[in-house]
Amino acid sequence: MPVKIRLQRHGKKGKPFYWIVAADVRSKRDGKYLEKIGTYNPNVNPAAIDLDIDGAVKWLQNGAQPTDTAKAILSYKGAMLKNHLVGGVRKGALTEEQAEEKFQAWVAEKENKINAKKEGLAQADAKSKAEILKAEAKINEERLAAAKEVEEEAIKAEADAKAAAKAAEEVVEEKAPETIDDAQAAATEEGKAE
Repeated sequence: MPVKIRLQRHGKKGKPFYWIVAADVRSKRDGKYLEKIGTYNPNVNPAAIDLDIDGAVKWLQNGAQPTDTAKAILSYKGAMLKNHLVGGVRKGALTEEQAEEKFQAWVAEKENKINAKKEGLAQADAKSKAEILKAEAKINEERLAAAKEVEEEAIKAEADAKAAAKAAEEVVEEKAPETIDDAQAAATEEGKAE
């Protein structure tokens, strides 16, 4: 029975989540599988991969063929390297200790690269947030300055309106006695004319 190491899709529409499985070639993509080896979540940055390396190496040693994507994932996590080292031990080119030492050195180097990438992403995120905050503060300052200008203009307009109303009252008060006297004089003249 030919066996493939492949991805089995789970999750919801637009948010895929994969199981890494060893399955018979004839089974459906999301159908029956022989063993679940790990998981792969491409929705996060960097992608989250949880893999049983020893289980993957066991299947590779038994002749399972990984698909292209599964091979890239196995290579990324070191299962392909460990398979290669186990083959070297079986042929007598390496001892178990040397193979394990090489594998652990590779894993440590890979972890450093992954941590550096995570730190770089965190720094980029913090920098973008700081830039957004700075731009927002600038916009708020501009809004406050514009609001202050509008408020000053409103106060000035109100003061001008009060001054104009006061001036109008003074003009009315000055003219009012004249018009009253004129009206009384006109009334008395009309009364005499009759």
